Amino acid sequence: MGIIGSQLQPFSATSFKDGKFVDITEKDVLGKWAVFFFYPADFTFVCPTELEDLADKYAELQGMGVEVFAVSTDTHFSHKAWHDTSPAISKIKYHMVGDQNHVLSNAFNNLRDGVGLADRGTFVTDPSGVLQLVEVTPEGVGRNAAELVRKIKAAKYWQEHPGQVCPAKWEEGSETLAPSIDLVGKI
Repeated sequence: MGIIGSQLQPFSATSFKDGKFVDITEKDVLGKWAVFFFYPADFTFVCPTELEDLADKYAELQGMGVEVFAVSTDTHFSHKAWHDTSPAISKIKYHMVGDQNHVLSNAFNNLRDGVGLADRGTFVTDPSGVLQLVEVTPEGVGRNAAELVRKIKAAKYWQEHPGQVCPAKWEEGSETLAPSIDLVGKI
């Protein structure tokens, strides 16, 4: 996977969510927008800052009809232990998915060769399970959940308004463009 427009592949995994272990499959994702937020490992350095930032935006994402699945190659047991011991991670209300068998990491082509850890990648699927957004950053560069929310709003707007596109830095309520021959060379 990992290419815009590709279809979410079948998977089965266990997540930690709301104090419980929850079995999930691709069927739990279809019908809503979904964020697969891969990170290298529990109990690390940049990862908890990103996951806490995303936790702070989770209610807004839920209000937009978006579910979040944080994914690492750790087990769901490790996710629970981290959630129980870290003030930053204890804020998380979204799924923390264990991908120790690398099914999701490989499906999204987001597994580091020879290392066994997921890259720092964000993949957003639409309600049909089609990949709409991709962002991968290097190990030492954390992501920004506010920017992720902005991009999802733009992707949703673009899907809901055929013939309109969202320019750079587009924010909800801002002007869009209607591509046409009349705009060629005028922007």
